[in-house]
Amino acid sequence: MEETNYLVISGMHCAACSARIEKVVSKIDGVAEINVNLTTEKGRVTLNTNQTSMAAIISKINKIGFEAKEIDKRDNQSNHQKQKEIKILQWKFIVSALLTFPLAWAMFAHFNWASSMYVPTLLTNPFFQLAITIPIQFIIGFPFYERAWKAIKGGSANMDVLVVLSTSAAFFYSHYITFVSFSVPSPGHPTLYFETSAFIITFILLGKLLEAKTKLRTTEAVKKLYQLQTKTATLYKDGQEFKAPVDQLSPGNILIVRPGEKVPIDGRVIKGNSTIDESLLTGESIPVEKNADKSVYAGTVNQNGLLTIEITKRNSETVLSQIIDVVEEAQASKAPIQQIADRVTGVFVPIVIVIACMPLVAWYTDFLEMPFNEALEKVIAVLIVACPCALGLATPTSIMIGSGRAAQLGILFKEGKHLELLGNCKTLILDKTGTLTKGFPHITDIYVDHFSENAFLETIAAVENDIEHPVAKAIVNKAKAKMHAIPKASQVVTLPGYGVQAYVHGKKVKIANARYFIKNDHPLPQKAYQLMTQMEAEGKTVMIAFINSRFAGIVAVADDMKTSSATAISRLKQLGFDISMLTGDNTSASKVIAKKAGIDNYQAEVSPQDKAASITQLQQNGSTVLMAGDGINDAPSLAVSDVGAVIGTGSDIAIESGDVTIIKGDLNRLVDAILISKKTMRNIKQNLFWAFLYNIIMIPFAMIGVLAPWLAGAAMALSSVSVVLNALRLKTVPL
Repeated sequence: MEETNYLVISGMHCAACSARIEKVVSKIDGVAEINVNLTTEKGRVTLNTNQTSMAAIISKINKIGFEAKEIDKRDNQSNHQKQKEIKILQWKFIVSALLTFPLAWAMFAHFNWASSMYVPTLLTNPFFQLAITIPIQFIIGFPFYERAWKAIKGGSANMDVLVVLSTSAAFFYSHYITFVSFSVPSPGHPTLYFETSAFIITFILLGKLLEAKTKLRTTEAVKKLYQLQTKTATLYKDGQEFKAPVDQLSPGNILIVRPGEKVPIDGRVIKGNSTIDESLLTGESIPVEKNADKSVYAGTVNQNGLLTIEITKRNSETVLSQIIDVVEEAQASKAPIQQIADRVTGVFVPIVIVIACMPLVAWYTDFLEMPFNEALEKVIAVLIVACPCALGLATPTSIMIGSGRAAQLGILFKEGKHLELLGNCKTLILDKTGTLTKGFPHITDIYVDHFSENAFLETIAAVENDIEHPVAKAIVNKAKAKMHAIPKASQVVTLPGYGVQAYVHGKKVKIANARYFIKNDHPLPQKAYQLMTQMEAEGKTVMIAFINSRFAGIVAVADDMKTSSATAISRLKQLGFDISMLTGDNTSASKVIAKKAGIDNYQAEVSPQDKAASITQLQQNGSTVLMAGDGINDAPSLAVSDVGAVIGTGSDIAIESGDVTIIKGDLNRLVDAILISKKTMRNIKQNLFWAFLYNIIMIPFAMIGVLAPWLAGAAMALSSVSVVLNALRLKTVPL
């Protein structure tokens, strides 16, 4: 049996670390997929439990030098742990900086321009420098040695190996010179590199501290979503009010929500009137009116009236819970562009070690006419400056910020790859009902033959009662408004692309569009045909009912276009999209909506299978296709398209149906999603360019001696922080 589990992994410091974990774990029999996110320090593993176990995977990760433990997908405790780690890192940096300060002061004694500066003799004493460097190198720096040893034992080389090689070379060479100068005194100051070792460790700690603090800012979007959740609710039972934990509530429980309180869990209003602020959930700033039978969602804020609600979902099933799950899933996944960085970092550290040894080889073979200590400086500088930290942070950090910002606007990306693919799409296929239109059709006309209107409405409502389609809902809502109860239908069968059939009170009832009855040789009375033609010309959707193979009546339904659709279509055209509308509705109704929206290409009376076939044909012709539908009857089209976007209607949010979900049914949000995709990918490319350029430029500078080792440490820290700061710009960049 295949299952997906989640890990928190500590001890990762660069892209080589995450790449190593993925490489090792993916070789374990039974592991189908593993994704490790350097930014969040979390992993996602899909495994076959018949072949391996999480215990075996965790043991393997620990053996190669990291610490992994299994967590619940919804675990939000890692932020508290990170804050503790930041405090420890802060203290380490402060102590290291205080111990490094005397070495930095003594370093001025080596410079002619600082010859007039007073430097206490004690600070230049080699044994004093040795004494204060030892705690930096072996106490504060001990975790570097520990992790480097584990990495080497596991057959890999990471950032810790580079740090240990460089600082140890500086420290032990200086240690050697100290005792040589003591036994064989010479005039002047011996050339020591204790300050180099101390500077490197101090700068790396500073870089890691700044990086950790800026990383925490990248998780703000998810933290805000978690903060929307409430832990307790006011339960109303047997005429009494009780405070109850939200996790223990069940569908059917009755809650009281007072003005100013958050709605604790998804439910349905059974009493009261109010307006609710849903902005943090959907990105819409205008409060929504709520009264009897209206749905309310966890995390939204009741503004001005007391509401009594009936719970409809468990806490783990609420829209807010689904949103958090989808956002975290997107942030944990990888975009295809990250494969570039992964391939490079997999071999980067060993190559750097070889490059770093070149100055020593050149010195040893007399190719370089310079002292050994200068060649050693170059080795140390190369080892430090080449660390691929920035490369590993370039993609996941931007993905986190981009998907987080999208979530705050009510846009959910299921995976990081969809965030990348969306911006590459140039062909858009739109559904009509619920996408361009409001998705809440209302009955405008009823024509019956040999039946009373109420009996006819009751019968067709029974057939449509369990059908999740806007036209079906319009019929059922009309029936509920006119009668107390709707009879139960049996043997309900959908007719894909046409309608539905069932038995009601023993009578066979078929409700479908005209195409179905024409195709199956069921002629319509002349008057009915004329009415149908007239209604369709007015842009209405017409459904025909036959009872026991006899014509029974016509229902005409109208669905108004959303006010935002025309503006959104105009924006999409400006972005260069080739737009088409494919709908199962009749030609006349489709023509009216297409004209209002500004869409030139449209096809009507298209079945779900034909929609999918049309998209496949476009893909075969080289198009990257974005399909936008309401997630109910567009499943085949959403599945075959390169990116499927579900446009929610606000009452039934089908988050699991598509690659991208627009919670509120506003097409302008789809345009925003495309812009976020484009800007995120531009940001990733900037980060990768900077990370690659940094190494390409800095390694040669370090090799020729332009970059001192302590400056290399500062530059390495700066590169990582700059990548994260650049990604954070996505939070405020205009759409």
